[in-house]
Amino acid sequence: MAKFTFNMPDVGEGVAEAEVVEWHIKVGDRVEEDQHLVDVMTDKATIDIESPVAGVVTALAGEVGDTIAIGAMLLEIEVEGEVEDQAEPAPAPAPRAPEVEERIEVETSDVSDADDALAADPEPEPLPAPTPAPEPRHEAKVLASPAVRQRARDLGIDLAEVKPAEDGRIRHGDLDQFLAYNAGGGFAAGKARADETIKVIGLRKRIAQNMAASKRHIPHFTYVEECDVTELEDLRAQLNASRGEKPKLTMLPLLIRAICKALPDYPMINARYDDEANVVTRYGSVHLGMAAQTGSGLMVPVIRDAQSRNLWQLAREIGRLAEAARSGKATSEELSGSTLTVTSLGPLGGVATTPVINRPEVAIIGPNRIVERPMFVSDGMGGERIAKRKLMNISISCDHRVVDGHDAASFIQSVKRLIESPALLLVE
Repeated sequence: MAKFTFNMPDVGEGVAEAEVVEWHIKVGDRVEEDQHLVDVMTDKATIDIESPVAGVVTALAGEVGDTIAIGAMLLEIEVEGEVEDQAEPAPAPAPRAPEVEERIEVETSDVSDADDALAADPEPEPLPAPTPAPEPRHEAKVLASPAVRQRARDLGIDLAEVKPAEDGRIRHGDLDQFLAYNAGGGFAAGKARADETIKVIGLRKRIAQNMAASKRHIPHFTYVEECDVTELEDLRAQLNASRGEKPKLTMLPLLIRAICKALPDYPMINARYDDEANVVTRYGSVHLGMAAQTGSGLMVPVIRDAQSRNLWQLAREIGRLAEAARSGKATSEELSGSTLTVTSLGPLGGVATTPVINRPEVAIIGPNRIVERPMFVSDGMGGERIAKRKLMNISISCDHRVVDGHDAASFIQSVKRLIESPALLLVE
């Protein structure tokens, strides 16, 4: 028997270390050649690592969440015969998109041992006199459904104190009235739940590290402007009414179109800053990151050459990338290389946001929720009238080392002019 040391393989160009996300084996397990051993995560992707040999696992390098350097020992396997030392890291396995799995561990208690112990004791100790049961509460004498009874118990309410509204049966509405009338009674809002300790690993850990690095290194400032999108929404409705087989347009393709048309006059917005080399790269093409919330966490798929796509092409690519991110099938190439990012919470967008820059980019744009409000508008005869208008705030956060406040404000004003005169978006 011989011991084979399997070192962390080279999992990608420029990658110096990887985080253990999940072990699929443990010490003492027998593994076969090419068996899936462990999942590790780099800055770019999650990697499945397979065994190069068959044998019995004798040691693991770390636990879930630990970081292991490329070329360092990952695990040891006892194999039959002689083995050569692993002089070089194994070649990189194929990456896969991040995944999130839920595991539920069910614990069972076995009472058979206790039963056996009682049977083996012919003369058990006399049991103490039982404690008298408490008098039943009046709650059992009132008419109420099990759900109402459970809710009353959770709130600490004696149903005997609740007056039913009709037919003598207490309903949820009666509990609501009782709580409203006794608002100062200190009734609980619900049961306390046990505290949880959750280890931050995988994609969640990567997001935390990236966000912390962005706020630590980048002096953010945020500018917010209100835009009237009434005509833009009318245009969107007209285009969707005659779209045929084309994908449905949301607000996002129209906003991306406006951003791409405004950017040539503000090249410092579409840029990346290497603060170690002290070099800013201004990009001629717009590779637009699209922040998307998934079951695995926040991911940023990239629309390549967004400036060269029409509205329908943008809508189709947005849908494709969003689905790839949600299903965990987005490739590392689709999740890297952005030059500017747009982040939107859709109907949850709020009045204004202060988004965190996707480092090493120098700006991030956040459209907010569309709301309807009365506004003064021209009546066409030199006067004004009040009309219902659709308004949306646009936020932009910038790296103040690279982008001046005046440039950020001027850029958003250009975007505002385009979306408030949406016919300009259709002109090449």
